[in-house]
Amino acid sequence: MKTVLITGCSSGFGLETARLFLDRGWQVVATMRTPRDDALPRSERLRVLPLDVTDAASIRSCLAAAGPVDALVNNAGIGLLGALEGIPMAQVRELFETNTFGTMAVTQAVLPQMRERRAGVVVNVTSSVTLKSLPLLAVYTASKAAVNAFTESLALELAPFGVRATLVLPGRAPTTRFGENARSRMAGSIPPAYAELAGAVFADWAQQPADAVTQAPDVAEAVWRAVTDPACPRRLAAGVDAVALMPA
Repeated sequence: MKTVLITGCSSGFGLETARLFLDRGWQVVATMRTPRDDALPRSERLRVLPLDVTDAASIRSCLAAAGPVDALVNNAGIGLLGALEGIPMAQVRELFETNTFGTMAVTQAVLPQMRERRAGVVVNVTSSVTLKSLPLLAVYTASKAAVNAFTESLALELAPFGVRATLVLPGRAPTTRFGENARSRMAGSIPPAYAELAGAVFADWAQQPADAVTQAPDVAEAVWRAVTDPACPRRLAAGVDAVALMPA
């Protein structure tokens, strides 16, 4: 029985992905900053562990408790909406610590066991905003674009050891807590000079029909394919809006 470790499982994409892998017979290590007993159904194949991807000691402790893993899904991330002028650099660094450096740190910690076994897969969840630039998302897009480049180069390093590295790029998912958290960080991030632009952007997002955006099951299915199908593309879109942006 294979084991997957998924970061950021308290809600949204990570929670749905953990459920899907459980339903399909895998052992699941679901990690989150503050573990919740009610987040997932009880199962002998499930362990819920604390993990702060920005804390080296937390990463070491989590992986020691998890034991060998066949697949790592780096899903943990935070959002940020705002014009660059209105975002303090401390907030920019916080975003990169989680979205970019956290992904790198957890991956680096897991790789030795995969390399030694000459088997395993790393799936990094980024975003379709790296396929089509959008205003008010410059910092967030940069944090995810860095992970895209990191993953594609890493894949070349790992191929000789039989380890794969792939990307899942979700579209916009307005129903997840991720979007709510991004908006909660907006305080002061829209200077008056950008108010008209922001109003137009938000109005456009509000008009998008529910069937034209990404749902959590779309992402879970894409992650499943990335983990279980060695022939899947290096970049895998998740959600109808993300699929529409992928180059032919």
